[in-house]
Amino acid sequence: MSSMQNQFTVHFWGVRGSIASPGAETVRYGGNTPCVEMRVGDSRLIFDGGTGLRVLGQTLLSQMPVNAHMFFTHSHWDHIQGFPFFVPAFIKGNCFHIYGAVAPNKATIQQRLNDQMLHPNFPVPLQIMGADLKFNDIEVGQPLEIGDIKVETALLNHPGEAVGYRVNWQGYSAAYVTDTEHYPDRLDENVLYLARDAEVLIYDATYTDEEYYAERTSKVGWGHSTWQEAVKVAKAANVKKLVIFHHDPLHNDEFLDKVGEQVAQRFPNSLMAREGLSLQLLPPHNGQPLESGEVPQVPA
Repeated sequence: MSSMQNQFTVHFWGVRGSIASPGAETVRYGGNTPCVEMRVGDSRLIFDGGTGLRVLGQTLLSQMPVNAHMFFTHSHWDHIQGFPFFVPAFIKGNCFHIYGAVAPNKATIQQRLNDQMLHPNFPVPLQIMGADLKFNDIEVGQPLEIGDIKVETALLNHPGEAVGYRVNWQGYSAAYVTDTEHYPDRLDENVLYLARDAEVLIYDATYTDEEYYAERTSKVGWGHSTWQEAVKVAKAANVKKLVIFHHDPLHNDEFLDKVGEQVAQRFPNSLMAREGLSLQLLPPHNGQPLESGEVPQVPA
């Protein structure tokens, strides 16, 4: 098996939530909205199409023709706003299999991506895209198979609904759980199901508990969770590596540094998501996924 086929990598192109937040105070973690790429065997999986998708698209121009599978959690703006600027989708010869659940108002993922590109909101319609776009309406709870890759789905607690994903391959797994709000009296069974024994859990920790429960500026009901809840899930689900994701646009680099320190005190095998971060699930390094830049130790 070639090195390209024997891989399970997770790369972060956009890690910010709600709205892009470029600027001097967000340089280290990044200001692009959600987009996570997984290279699994010889397949490319892309999760969400926030502004980070535009950046990914630029790198793919040197790798054409591109065949990829794109999974959308939902269609709030921060998760789809990069799609109209995804250059590979405009180029013939590329192929994108696009997955999403039907929204509560019965709109398919194709309808929702199409609608954001209609006049007067955008000058170029989806129909101009020259790549082969294959849209798939998923039934949440029913696993999807892409060759020998199994993708599991579960409904998340978010206004207008969202879908969480778990990618399984050769005994390794990565869970992508955003956007979701925790329950006040219990851990979410759907989240625990997706996160169970995962090598990597990517979790929506937009707020701190202090922000979430603040009396005058409460975020209860907004559809997002906290890093404290992320730690609870990671421990309960026996997660190997926790990645804090979907950073609030008001949280600058210094703030996120402090959050990262607090998370690490409670769950040492944790990381703050940042643009450019890569995790390598194969081969395992002392039972933990490798972060970009780490070198696996070879036994003497």
